[in-house]
Amino acid sequence: MEFAYIPSPSRGVLHLGPIPLRGYAFCIIIGVFVAVWLGNKRWVARGGRPGTVADIAVWAVPFGLVGGRLYHVITDYQLYFSEGQDWVDAFKIWEGGLGIWGAIAFGAVGAWIGCRRRGIPLPAWADALAPGIALAQAIGRWGNWFNQELYGRETDLPWALHITSVTDGREPGYYHPTFLYESLWCVGVAFLVIWADRRFKLGHGRAFALYVAAYCVGRFWIEYMRVDEAHHFLGLRLNGWTSIVVFVLAVVYIVLSARSRPGREEVVEPGDPDDAKDANDTAEDGAAVDLDKKSEDDTEAADKAEGKAEAEPEDKVEEKDEAASAKKS
Repeated sequence: MEFAYIPSPSRGVLHLGPIPLRGYAFCIIIGVFVAVWLGNKRWVARGGRPGTVADIAVWAVPFGLVGGRLYHVITDYQLYFSEGQDWVDAFKIWEGGLGIWGAIAFGAVGAWIGCRRRGIPLPAWADALAPGIALAQAIGRWGNWFNQELYGRETDLPWALHITSVTDGREPGYYHPTFLYESLWCVGVAFLVIWADRRFKLGHGRAFALYVAAYCVGRFWIEYMRVDEAHHFLGLRLNGWTSIVVFVLAVVYIVLSARSRPGREEVVEPGDPDDAKDANDTAEDGAAVDLDKKSEDDTEAADKAEGKAEAEPEDKVEEKDEAASAKKS
């Protein structure tokens, strides 16, 4: 009996001549742009300068991609380093496989470097970017749809995902679209963080911690539904345990941070060092001009004095001549 379902794309890559255009990569790229765009708006609203979020993202995004891939390869090493597998596939990021835990951890390192170079507090930057990251994840999950991966158990629900691929041990059929569940959950997390940030004026990294905690809740139950191969401990998937641990850490941070540093940062970005440098250069140039002008004035005065000194003997000679003539007469 036929029922409604979500079709899978017949292929996840299109070729523009020799150039492959991969749906997975497009989803990641679009997600990054959305995160930077929204993060920039929130950063400016908090008193930051336009463009700062993008400047720091130049550091955070590459670190995040490397970290996400490392986490995936390490936790699913059997896919690349077991017998019959080609370890070169570990570098084929376009075929899917980015662990959000590694991406966030390494991305934070890159962001810390960028923030340190700009003299910006990392927690404030993370707060501004938090809902954008959630939306980036929501968009990125559609890359799994293009690759026909990370689906759940079989189901006959009207929104079941129709898997047609038979590669890598897949069995065609109708499954829970866990990519869609997580995508929708991430959209909800983004709106939750935006609302809570406006309502409670979250600061010092608490908006980011709220995003992490809320995401972990959704990831835990979605992870429970997935049927792809994964390591288990005490009957629970590795990512399930990771969700629990990270959730607890995020909640503890929110509580302790609210007690030790209540409220929100008053200044998120100091004056631009380049502007200060330009001001100093201008002042130095002005001082140099004044000194040059003063030197010129002093030289001109000296010349006048010298000319006056040279003119005085001639006047005295004329006076003596006149006096002599008067005496004779």
